[in-house]
Amino acid sequence: MRHGRYPFIVGFLIAPVTIYVTFVIAPYIQAFYLALTNWRGVSANPKFIGLDNFERLLTDDTFWKAVRHHGVLLLVLPLVAIAIALVFAFLLNVGGGSKGGAMRGVWGSRFYRIVFFFPQVLAVVIIAVIFRRVYAPDETGLVNGLLGVVGIDPIPIMADKNIALFAIIAVLVWQAVGFYVVLFSAGMASVPKDIYEAAVLDGAGRSSMFFKVTLPLLWDTLQVAWVYLGIAAFDAFAIVNVLSIEQGGPDGATTVLGMEIYRNAFSYSQFGYASAMGVALFFLTITFAALTLRVSRRETIEL
Repeated sequence: MRHGRYPFIVGFLIAPVTIYVTFVIAPYIQAFYLALTNWRGVSANPKFIGLDNFERLLTDDTFWKAVRHHGVLLLVLPLVAIAIALVFAFLLNVGGGSKGGAMRGVWGSRFYRIVFFFPQVLAVVIIAVIFRRVYAPDETGLVNGLLGVVGIDPIPIMADKNIALFAIIAVLVWQAVGFYVVLFSAGMASVPKDIYEAAVLDGAGRSSMFFKVTLPLLWDTLQVAWVYLGIAAFDAFAIVNVLSIEQGGPDGATTVLGMEIYRNAFSYSQFGYASAMGVALFFLTITFAALTLRVSRRETIEL
């Protein structure tokens, strides 16, 4: 190993690096190239048109509408999902107080963990199909059925431009919360119990323990969760494709970049323009992740 160290390392790396370059780097390079062409998906030699597709993006109202929707998703989805997941994780791990010198969760916390994680085992398309029935415009839908019980007329949820996007966000939050409950629970489990016990002895209530002990010690986990949820906010294609009216409707009220990429490529056969949207989405996602990691960076708390 001392004399053959580098050949040994190269031998282990060559297979995964080759697979990564073939299935990740090469498609990215191809997408960047196609974004500079007018390829319609049929010609073997697409015409190179330079930055024309990107100039078209700057004046495309539908593109900017989708970008604005991602802005709303970035603002609402991480905040709501992380807030709910933190509260649930806190209750499941230390919300039951101290017993016998050890912190414990609320009664039935093991069962609740399974219930919260259940949406993660469902395919995204299945979740969208389920919520099509939940949001059904007549009283057969769960939401309108409950409204009917209290005497409120049915609301066409997915046909209302003012609430359709927030109905999509509610589904995304419902799907995401379970995973982050487990993630935050793992983070809380790694915190030494002595810290919680010392806080209890100092007279800290549950509110103080949550904001002054749990949150600071979970900062790195929160940072990762924020980045993951931000990336999810730049996706949402499957939910929008299945759940929304006319794939992004009504009147583009729920469209996202993934939906517009799909539409331009497979409905309009404008693969070059769709690739330009994909490149824009790539840089938006990378920029968000880099800025989030930079802004939220702080010194690690030593336990």
